[in-house]
Amino acid sequence: MPVDEHAAQQAPQSVPAARGTHIPVALSSSSVYPLGVEDTFSIARDLGYDGVEVMVTHRTETQDAKALARLSERYGQPIVAIHAPTLLLTQQVWGSAWEKLWRSAHLSQDLGCSTIVAHPPFRWQGSYAEKFAEGIAEIEEDTGILCAVENMYPWRAGGRTAAMYLPHWDPVPQSYPHVTWDFSHAATAEADSYESCRALGSRLRHVHLTDGLTGGFKDDHLVPGRGEQRVAETLELLPEIGFDGVVAVEVATRSAKQAGEREQRLAESLEFARHHLGQEQDHGQEAY
Repeated sequence: MPVDEHAAQQAPQSVPAARGTHIPVALSSSSVYPLGVEDTFSIARDLGYDGVEVMVTHRTETQDAKALARLSERYGQPIVAIHAPTLLLTQQVWGSAWEKLWRSAHLSQDLGCSTIVAHPPFRWQGSYAEKFAEGIAEIEEDTGILCAVENMYPWRAGGRTAAMYLPHWDPVPQSYPHVTWDFSHAATAEADSYESCRALGSRLRHVHLTDGLTGGFKDDHLVPGRGEQRVAETLELLPEIGFDGVVAVEVATRSAKQAGEREQRLAESLEFARHHLGQEQDHGQEAY
């Protein structure tokens, strides 16, 4: 697929995460839903995050490189990853399945970040599913943007399990060179995050920091430490395996009712990450 010419405004470069150095902790825009993407930048700055992951949705501001670059500069928060609109709820965004990935890669180029997050194909997506590994390799080669395929989970209902993803919900045994690991999805799948991340080794590119409970089909996206996954151990493992990506907090805060409750959950998640990555909290960070 040919690459369009781009001349969009550049945002500040994403925070580097070289081996043996500081692992950035970013805030995913999905963590502030139903608030907007500007709220993500504002909260990330106020709490002391290292950057922002933008999930592309139906909202136009999540698709506009110039608007995102302005927000990045205004709030001093680099955009470290773009989450492609490959969720079930974003199937109408950006046309075909391949168009979603190409446009996400181009958006990443425009914003100066190096990674897009993509879900594995649904089993009904035909040739896209059949040629997925080959296609993401082409995108990576053509754009220089890394496509980190996210772990998902089997769908269960009435005691039965349905295979919804091809070739599988688990990226560990697949040939993908770059992977995103999500702890909540792992909980739903009843997978061991620690062992999976150790097995991935250098293929682990991006982490969605959250937690979850096993059993059933509920994708909890809890604050890390409030579920059943080996989150703390896995974060402590990352420097050992030479992880050079980003840890992005992706927790559900939609149920927050009281003033400051959303910020409290996000501050707790950041503190959890800093502690188990062996990092010190920034001096002067406001506590919630």
